[in-house]
Amino acid sequence: MSFVIKWLGHASFQLKVNGKIIYIDPYKGEYTEKADLILVSHSHGDHCSVGKIKKARGADTVVFAPEDCATKIKGSVRTLKAGEEATVDNIKIQAVEAYNVKRFRSPGNPYHPKGFGVGYLITTLGKTVYHAGDSDLVPEMKRLGHVDVALLPSGGTYTMDNPEAAEAALIIKPTVVIPMHRWDTKPDEFKKKVEASSNIKVVALEKGEEFQVI
Repeated sequence: MSFVIKWLGHASFQLKVNGKIIYIDPYKGEYTEKADLILVSHSHGDHCSVGKIKKARGADTVVFAPEDCATKIKGSVRTLKAGEEATVDNIKIQAVEAYNVKRFRSPGNPYHPKGFGVGYLITTLGKTVYHAGDSDLVPEMKRLGHVDVALLPSGGTYTMDNPEAAEAALIIKPTVVIPMHRWDTKPDEFKKKVEASSNIKVVALEKGEEFQVI
């Protein structure tokens, strides 16, 4: 089994699974290897970069993205709403809720309202990776089921901050958690809280660094 996660920066990841290439939220990083699968959590430009998607996309690439991304991306785009799932080349993709409950542009106007974007559960080779998208700590995180690797935003402002992301990790109980969407925050506080309160391993990747899923 070969299952490698590379952090490209911000919320952008490459997953390489037995030679298959998956990109999540293309924005940061280089996209020289053509994707078998691209997952977009929502339509904000720092998650749905049309130029990066075009660069990563091949003739047979399958793209999943919310409906309002499809008109930007163009071509064939499949949509999954929270709770829906699909399987591509033995890779199961399930969309889950991702939204703000605490962070607002103005009173009553969240940066990411419920139904605007999604997170994804990616299951293959007996392993499940959770990409939370742009989200606060939300009740649906209690019902994700088994997660091997959780990719959680921790930078604050638009998503969970370090203490909230640590609380989310303790609720989800993955084997490994990788902080993302960190802005200029340091993951030390997050790592200390999670590892002091659980057996969860915190892996704070540098841009371009890889993690081997075992």
